[in-house]
Amino acid sequence: MIWLSEKIEFPDYKTANKDGVIALGGDLSPERLIHAYQQGIFPWYSKNEPIVWYCPPERMVLFPKELKISKSTQQVLRKNEFIITENEAFEEVIFNCKNTVRKDGFGTWITDEMEQAYIELFKKGHAKSIEIWLPNTENRSVNCDKKVLVGGLYGIEIGTVFCGESMFTKVSNASKLAFIYLVQSNLYKLIDCQMYNDYLASLGAREISRNDFLNILI
Repeated sequence: MIWLSEKIEFPDYKTANKDGVIALGGDLSPERLIHAYQQGIFPWYSKNEPIVWYCPPERMVLFPKELKISKSTQQVLRKNEFIITENEAFEEVIFNCKNTVRKDGFGTWITDEMEQAYIELFKKGHAKSIEIWLPNTENRSVNCDKKVLVGGLYGIEIGTVFCGESMFTKVSNASKLAFIYLVQSNLYKLIDCQMYNDYLASLGAREISRNDFLNILI
């Protein structure tokens, strides 16, 4: 396995192992991260471990025309109860993605280092967030926020490909609405979901080969 040096470069994707690991080490500087995403490579590792860089042989993606919206979700959309914004609370979104406990009882893979790295990417105009809010009906005092953040997602923009990183929800359907909003914005030809999961598959995402993904990305 190749350990990265200070030089911002990655080995050829063909050197990745069967799990898609292509390199270890390096850093999460904005320059290295953008260079990685432009080549279909992303970091995924746990606290107190070296940075692990992936370019998996199968890539979970969603083509906007293949988005699936269930009847129950369509009903939620018609109710129009939620407020949707873009890039209004990026740091809050990534904080919640990092700290919201999932249904399986576990947190996320987002380390403090990753949190700060993606905030820096956002400040440089490379990252994006979608926020889902509900009106604040609990407290109407003058100094209280008029809306409460209940869900959202964030990711990296590489041309017309959006590389989704993480999402969170505090009420039913909030993260799903953020994803649907992103897909229906008509800004992207492809949503990169990185690794397979049943939830995204239910929304229309599917796996394609690494070669097919890179042909679209590069």
